[in-house]
Amino acid sequence: MFCRGRSARRRTGREVEIVSTGVGDAGTGGERPSYEDPETIQKLLVGAIGILDTFDAEQRRAAVLDFDDPARLDWDIIPRPDRTGVSLHQLDRHQKVAVLEMVRLATSYEVFTKVLAIMQLEHVLRARETDFLGFAAPLWRTSDSYFFTVFGRPGFEDTWSFRFLGHHVCLNVTVVEQRWLSTTPSALGQQPVNDPGVLDPLRDDEGLAFALLDALEPAQADAALVHAVAPADFVTRQVPRVGAVEYPDTYDLGMPQYQIGTADREALAWRRDAPGGLCAAEMTDDQRALLSDLVAVYLARCPDRLAAEYAAELEAEGPERLFFAWAGVRDRTDAHYFRITSGRLLIETVNAVDHGDHLHSVLRDLDQDFAHDLLGAAAERSAREGSHLDTRTTSSEVTGLRHVDGAW
Repeated sequence: MFCRGRSARRRTGREVEIVSTGVGDAGTGGERPSYEDPETIQKLLVGAIGILDTFDAEQRRAAVLDFDDPARLDWDIIPRPDRTGVSLHQLDRHQKVAVLEMVRLATSYEVFTKVLAIMQLEHVLRARETDFLGFAAPLWRTSDSYFFTVFGRPGFEDTWSFRFLGHHVCLNVTVVEQRWLSTTPSALGQQPVNDPGVLDPLRDDEGLAFALLDALEPAQADAALVHAVAPADFVTRQVPRVGAVEYPDTYDLGMPQYQIGTADREALAWRRDAPGGLCAAEMTDDQRALLSDLVAVYLARCPDRLAAEYAAELEAEGPERLFFAWAGVRDRTDAHYFRITSGRLLIETVNAVDHGDHLHSVLRDLDQDFAHDLLGAAAERSAREGSHLDTRTTSSEVTGLRHVDGAW
């Protein structure tokens, strides 16, 4: 039903096979993702070790931070002066290729090409914004102003993460004990959107939502519309973990030209137990196929195996748990916004601050952004059984013979 149509597979460049991945629980009502992807994790691990081995002392100091550093949870995709990590400016050509290979491993091939295109749009923006940016234009808008950061120690059976972050791109990849993988939040943006020329990487990310909106009957479109005014940015903003209820900000950071009021914020609120909008169960088969295609475009931001597990959970949940909501105008001429909510996933796309010509989008896992619940379970298991990383270097005279059921 969801994410299985031929059009979705054609757009994502992959076959999405619906498989059983675990026993359902009350939180999802379906098949839970396992978040296990040994092949991808292994390639990311050895890739990270190899890249760090090429860094000199200065590059390593910039690139590697503690896993608990607050910067790990800071994923805003607007230009900022306080970026952490090593920038592409500071890498030689071979190191740049290796970092981009990490990006390729963490997404689908299609989304990898989107990331590359988004980075190249910085050159378009430099040409468009020369009057605004002045002498800083070549410094402000460049495809090398993207930062690679490793949090923690990439090592066997260890927990670590890496982030690739810059204007309109933020990929957060967390590996837990070399066994579990989280790749959200995953945020991409595009500017310009209208008349973009050849580079139009998020065409489907927004365009398929308009196709779905156009396919709805008037009563369905009215049900999908949660408010006549769009938020300035994501309703969930950049919180590290989405709460049970979230309200949008009055305006987006650094862009006060588009503002909304308190009443707008209340109307746009997202609630996990009542996400609002049109339920997929109230759609026709053709409309659900369009929604499936749209969701598949966003699932392509994950590695293939995790995307298939998410698709399996959506399939098991059925259309009753999936909602499509719209805000703002119903065409491309001005500020608009949509979101898709399932039992686990949240997709938000907003195009407001520049009259429909500046798009931000994000895929979020309500339980596992930054591997939140996976990290909690790993910490509980380590407290109960000890860690293999610790037992290897601690005498049994101290620990005795402890029962371990977490071997793999």
